[in-house]
Amino acid sequence: MECCRRATPGTRLLVLAFLLLSSRTARSEEDPDGLWDAWGPWSECSRTCGGGASYSLRRCLSSKSCEGRNIRYRTCSNVDCPPEAGDFRAQQCSAHNDVKHHGQFYEWLPVSNDPDNPCSLKCQAKGTALVVELAPKVLDGTRCYTESLDMCISGLCQIVGCDHQLGSTAKEDNCGVCNGDGSTCRLVRGQYKSQLSATKLDDTVVAIPYGSRHSRLVLKGPDHLYLEIKTLQGVKGENSLSSTGTFLVDNSSVDFQKFPDKEILRMAGPLTADFIVKIHDSGPADSTVQFIFYQPIIHRWRETDFFPCSATCGGGYQLTSAECYDLRSNRVVADQYCHYYPENIKPKPKLQECNLDPCPARWEATPWTACSSSCGGGIQSRAVSCVEEDIQGHVTSVEEWKCMYTPKMPIVQPCNIFDCPKWLAQEWSPCTVTCGQGLRYRVVLCIDHRGLHTGGCSAKTKPHIKEECIIPTPCYKPKEKLPVEAKLPWYKQAQELEEGAAVSEEPSFIPEAWSTCSVTCGVGTQVRIVRCQVLLSFSQSVADLPVDECEGPKPASQRACYAGPCNGEIPEFNPDVTDRLLGGLQDLEELYDWEYEGFTKCSESCGGGVQEAVVSCLNKQTRELADENLCVTSRRPPQLLKSCNLDPCPARWEIGKWSPCSLTCGVGLQTRDVFCSHLLSKEMNELVILADELCHHPKPNTVQACNRFNCPPAWYPAQWQPCSRSCGGGIQKREVLCKQRMADGSFLELPETFCSASKPTSQQACKKDDCPSEWLLSEWTECSTSCGEGTQTRSAICRKLLKTGIYTVVNSTLCPPLPFSSSIRPCMLAACARPGRPSTKHSPHIAAARNVYIQTRKQRKLHFVVGGFAYLLPKTAVVLRCPTRRFRKPLITWEKDGQHLISSAHVTVAPFGYLKIHRLKPSDAGVYTCSAGPAREQFVIKLIGGNRKLVARPLGLPSEEEAFLVRKSNPKEALHTHKHQNGIFSNGSKAEKRGLTADPGSRYDDLVSRLLEQGGWPGELLASWEAQDSMERNASSEEDPSTEQVLLHLPFTMVTEQKRLDDILRNLSQQPEELRDVYSKHLVAQLAQEIFRSHLEHQDTQLKPSEQRFPPVAIPPHKHVSGFTSSLRTSSGEAGAGSRRPHRKPTILRKISAAQQLSASEVVTHLGQTVALASGTLSVLLHCEAIGNPRPTITWARNGEEVQFGDRILLQPDDSLQILAPVEADVGFYTCNATNALGYDSVSIAVTLAGKPLVKTSRMLMVNTEKPAITVDIGSTLKTVQGVNVTINCQVAGVPEVEVTWFRNRSKLGSSHHLYEGSLLLTNVSLSDQGLYSCRAANLHGELTENTQLLILDPPQVPTQLEDIRALLSATGPNLPSVLTSPLGTQLVLDPGNSALLGCPVTGHPAPNITWLHDGQPIATATGLTHHILTAGQILQVANLSAGSQGEFTCLAQNEAGMLTQKATLVIQDYWWSVDRLPTCSASCGNRGFQQPRLRCLLNHTEVDPEHCTGKPRPAVQPVACNRRDCPSRWMVTSWSACTRSCGGGVQTRRVTCQKLKASGISTPVSNDLCSQLAKRPVDTQACNQQLCVEWTFSSWGQCNGPCIGPRLAVQHRQVFCQTRDGIALPSEQCSALPRPVSTQNCWSEACSVHWRVSLWTLCTATCGNYGFQSRRVECVHVRTNKAVPEHLCSWGPRPANWQRCNITPCENSTFQSQRTFCKFPTGHRVQRAVPETEPQPRGTGSGSPRIVSGGQS
Repeated sequence: MECCRRATPGTRLLVLAFLLLSSRTARSEEDPDGLWDAWGPWSECSRTCGGGASYSLRRCLSSKSCEGRNIRYRTCSNVDCPPEAGDFRAQQCSAHNDVKHHGQFYEWLPVSNDPDNPCSLKCQAKGTALVVELAPKVLDGTRCYTESLDMCISGLCQIVGCDHQLGSTAKEDNCGVCNGDGSTCRLVRGQYKSQLSATKLDDTVVAIPYGSRHSRLVLKGPDHLYLEIKTLQGVKGENSLSSTGTFLVDNSSVDFQKFPDKEILRMAGPLTADFIVKIHDSGPADSTVQFIFYQPIIHRWRETDFFPCSATCGGGYQLTSAECYDLRSNRVVADQYCHYYPENIKPKPKLQECNLDPCPARWEATPWTACSSSCGGGIQSRAVSCVEEDIQGHVTSVEEWKCMYTPKMPIVQPCNIFDCPKWLAQEWSPCTVTCGQGLRYRVVLCIDHRGLHTGGCSAKTKPHIKEECIIPTPCYKPKEKLPVEAKLPWYKQAQELEEGAAVSEEPSFIPEAWSTCSVTCGVGTQVRIVRCQVLLSFSQSVADLPVDECEGPKPASQRACYAGPCNGEIPEFNPDVTDRLLGGLQDLEELYDWEYEGFTKCSESCGGGVQEAVVSCLNKQTRELADENLCVTSRRPPQLLKSCNLDPCPARWEIGKWSPCSLTCGVGLQTRDVFCSHLLSKEMNELVILADELCHHPKPNTVQACNRFNCPPAWYPAQWQPCSRSCGGGIQKREVLCKQRMADGSFLELPETFCSASKPTSQQACKKDDCPSEWLLSEWTECSTSCGEGTQTRSAICRKLLKTGIYTVVNSTLCPPLPFSSSIRPCMLAACARPGRPSTKHSPHIAAARNVYIQTRKQRKLHFVVGGFAYLLPKTAVVLRCPTRRFRKPLITWEKDGQHLISSAHVTVAPFGYLKIHRLKPSDAGVYTCSAGPAREQFVIKLIGGNRKLVARPLGLPSEEEAFLVRKSNPKEALHTHKHQNGIFSNGSKAEKRGLTADPGSRYDDLVSRLLEQGGWPGELLASWEAQDSMERNASSEEDPSTEQVLLHLPFTMVTEQKRLDDILRNLSQQPEELRDVYSKHLVAQLAQEIFRSHLEHQDTQLKPSEQRFPPVAIPPHKHVSGFTSSLRTSSGEAGAGSRRPHRKPTILRKISAAQQLSASEVVTHLGQTVALASGTLSVLLHCEAIGNPRPTITWARNGEEVQFGDRILLQPDDSLQILAPVEADVGFYTCNATNALGYDSVSIAVTLAGKPLVKTSRMLMVNTEKPAITVDIGSTLKTVQGVNVTINCQVAGVPEVEVTWFRNRSKLGSSHHLYEGSLLLTNVSLSDQGLYSCRAANLHGELTENTQLLILDPPQVPTQLEDIRALLSATGPNLPSVLTSPLGTQLVLDPGNSALLGCPVTGHPAPNITWLHDGQPIATATGLTHHILTAGQILQVANLSAGSQGEFTCLAQNEAGMLTQKATLVIQDYWWSVDRLPTCSASCGNRGFQQPRLRCLLNHTEVDPEHCTGKPRPAVQPVACNRRDCPSRWMVTSWSACTRSCGGGVQTRRVTCQKLKASGISTPVSNDLCSQLAKRPVDTQACNQQLCVEWTFSSWGQCNGPCIGPRLAVQHRQVFCQTRDGIALPSEQCSALPRPVSTQNCWSEACSVHWRVSLWTLCTATCGNYGFQSRRVECVHVRTNKAVPEHLCSWGPRPANWQRCNITPCENSTFQSQRTFCKFPTGHRVQRAVPETEPQPRGTGSGSPRIVSGGQS
């Protein structure tokens, strides 16, 4: 308050300024007095990477200075720059390279770390000692010093912490963690002393792992350091450190200094790979290396989330744990990795309660009982009850209704539904004899439901295995008494299979199946396993027993087998035969001799190889091998070869070479050819290309990525944009961006300074050619007159745009012809005043003819006047005239469908006011408009096809209806145009005016179509018409004169007035719906008679009686039609008279009666008036006079219903209607109808009560789905589709005249609606127009309101958005296949037995009713179809589909507005086997060729996975022999001999011979010349084992200080190296073929004499319930000292639990109360609990379980 009292005037001004600016909400935190404006936005960062600066400004709002700064800074873009970006200070120096310094150019290099002024730009000229300060300040964001984050801002060095904040003192710890405590890494220091020798020139000093920091190594001595690098991806590299300097090794900076007697290596880190520092022997003296670095602790403990709760409800507990996490690989590893670091302290587990809500009731079931049957289907049962578990864990049974929210589990289920084992008899063997009586055998097996040989079949039902057989061939030796027993193998096989019993409850021998024969030909052996087994009945499992537990003889486990003769087998060398051959040499008993001893291994595994007989020198007595020198060389047996492995090689992938990479950087692609091939013969090199599916191994990749490294930045131009001009010289541009293609194929957009190459052009000239000549039009001149009608003109010059972009004027003949209307046009001003009379406006007038023309036969040319409608035949020439008054004809303009018309080859626009169309075609149909100033008239042309149907309007042409709707925005103009075109609004009565609506241009199409199609014409006319049609079909293009003679009586063009058709349309609209069709037929027939009669009368006036070709046609009378009280009165006399007096349709005379006196007792009036009944009115006489030929018939109707005559209501002889003693019931609208054969006319008169308002109403329900316009009387209900013009008539009467007011939904309608003559016109109705429309008639005597309900129908249609129906399908059956129906039909292919969902997307108003059909029949009547109709019919679910249920499903949607049919077809696919064509022969010659037909599994003729055809009958296929012929001679080679040396280079040999393989399969040697002619002789010698001779060497064992793995057990290590026998060190991969010596072994360590020590359990936290637990101390202690040691030393043994649940017994209520008072807690636990007495206690205990907060041991 003191400062307020002492305020000076200046202070008051400051306070006022503060108040004025108080609306500002953003104020500086440094400015509590509010004298500063708010801080402005931050500026753009000074750098895009590497750390820049951004600033923000504020202004002082005080007239004096403000305290504080007006600028503040912050750091930005704190992301590392890419390596290729370079140093920011160096970039600033290089920017001066192109600026002369003292007249000379220099290349400037940065001078960093200036202690005096680090923020000035000092640079040194390259190659000189010249240092110059090129700028006083470096750019903001430049580092002050190279090894610091401090940055220069506005020329001053600002401190920046490791958190990248200005002024921050945050520093990185040794581990690289900002503001860290150094706990994430460990210091590693040590010393290495070289132990190199002549055989070991290199050694490893230390391996510095990935992520290490602040590495420093100092070598003292003559040796040299170098680096090996291994990245995380396994890529290896090496750096020799040959010179002093700073290097970038695998993105890690390495600083190396080399001195004569020492080397220093520094690496700041963090290292991006594993760096192995090695030493190379370079001198005789030893060297020492001291090293120090900070190694990251890459294995750290990480606390897990809470484990799942031990109970889902009713209260449980959950714990956390700790897991060892590898930061390098981002994965969880074994715990011992974290124990390796003493710094790692494992977090203790946390305990919390969970799921405390009480459990809901649930179903609980007892175990299933044993199955009632062991096979063949049985039943097992169980008890199911509803139980509830309280918080203490007590389970009690409750009422079943409590479990009704979940389905009850079944209490009975089938079991063992598989078939019982049964006997299966095999086929009988052949009879044991070839004549007479013998025996035959068969194998009988007990087969279970899986098709396996088992036990369990009844012995009583076993079929016999032996029976007699008789061969009908007689035996020619004495008949044996008994059948001959079977020989092996049949009897033995039957016997053994029979004894293959299943396991039983008695110990028995169970033999397994025999193995395959040990040889493929000749005699071999088979073996099998025989076990002693027993069936344990209680567990239904089989147990193995010792052999002596089984009684009886043990079945044989080995037997001989014979696999058939061996083809081409060389007989064994028999010594006896040899002795006989030698004959006289028997006396020469030699101890040693040559013998064959089998064959060598086949030289090839497939495709044909060779085996060579092995000849050995043997001791004949001992049969032992002897030296070959002991045997006589001349007696050595000849070389013996045989073919082997002649089967073709299996299909395999042949792989080509990779193509060059498609890109040099980024990520490119390489391709190679991979195809499946089949090698028939290796010697003949016969290779066959096969289909890919015949190679069973996965196909090798044909594409691979290459050159996956970042590209240097480069310019990338985009596509040229379109030219700015089409001619005359334009410009086209393109975008050129500096981008870098990254190693993943993506592009990184960079600033343009990153691209060093010159930038491609981004703009170029285009379309450099001259433009065609064109007209340049000036502005229109003013009107030539000051009043009345005049003209406007404008000039035109012909110009041309040259390719230079300059316009030039050229000769007008070079421009296209200019239409006359383009240079002159009419103009109309106010009418000129005439002398002596007031000024009146005389606008132009077009004399239009309101007719409808229908052409009935061909004519060359027809003339018409505008204002009508013409329905014409194609190929007719049309002349259309536009007669005008007060307008110059040359100024008349023509339009077609709103488009300006000019003369062309097809259409001529004449300057005399007419238009000519040459030979009509469908595109000529449309609305033609003639304009004479403001006056406009239209003429509609439509075409009639050959079948007397209207030709559809071509697409894209706007109709007159569309033009009408365009004018809808101005109702008055639309109404005026409507009246003007109809020609019937101007002189009709009020009733006539109210009955008409605004008709579109096609309003007569329906009537004309009925005239052309229906039989309303006289019989003679129709017959002649048909004759014309047939003659037109048969005639040539020239018209036949005889045809013209026959058809002369036809009218060329029928003409009727538009008013006549309007009357018909109005009458039809007023008829009841049920009578409208009958009425229309009658009126159309009547119209046809009128047209034909008028034509005959016209003919009578043109022809003399003698020239008439046909007599007058009598009009037959018509049948009675509802609405007419008598048939048409026509007679022959009248018909004859028709030739003298023209026929005419009825017309009711409108007469004006005298004004009615309300007091008059008798009222006489004519039609068109209103009668007001008074109390004294005794009689009302209504006159109706009509004229017409034939004489019209008069009928009367009241309110639309025929008047019933009686004593009080009389019909006078002059057809007048008299009402005697009128009463209130007589009030209404009386209509007089006059009818004859040519038409009808009607006029109404209103009879009111004392002048009260009267409204003509109708109580009809009308539904319109097709008509473009509809008219209803008020009181009706109308349902119509959208887009229709609706007229609601409200015909009123009353004295005085009644005023009509319209309402919609009780709200008054404004003037914007089409209101006229008491009727309401609604154009193009939509859903927004739906509602209740009310007409209120009011005068002095009262008011009356009638209503019409308008309901808008929307026919069924397909919605534009299908997301809703798709979501419905997904919710109904998430995993079921589904399909949506469509009007064109859709298809869904399914497997048999599947289910499917069919959706019917449809919208409409009211909601359509959906019916489903299957193949045209209602879905309910479809047989064999399981279906469900869901969601009101929108979804049909069809289940268990089969071939009979496939077909077309139809969705029929219907409402009052129409219907929509959509279809979908379900096709059931099935799989079957198909035999493929024969493949290539497996061999080209010899005896092994065959073709194996391939089976394919097909689905709709497409091959699929064979698993789909499982269970389908497979066709039998047999291999077919092929190419069984002698092979050409070919070289055969043996296998290579063993190499003479195991390493270091040796030699191996093989034998090469020329062989010929016969068709029989025998290979014979032939002359080498035969093979030399066909192929080059294979080599018989080759080098082998060229690899170096390597061996593993190892160092001595290290100290026993590794991790403990057991009591007193630790691990020690040694280094294992790979080297040559000469001592040259090699990578380990070189020795991978040799067994590697172990590098780790167990050792005894006193430090591992440890064990877990546990304390006593603490007291339980609860005496009862489910939530008590107790804990104890668990620690790792040394056995000898009994002191605690780190826990990881005991990790070799399981850690005892340190907590457990306790006292899990139910609590009684009395116990709870006592606990509440006397509950004690163990010492050391501090309990924090505050529960008021009224608080509901959780979990049903008295005071709740205690919760440990702190203290004690967990």
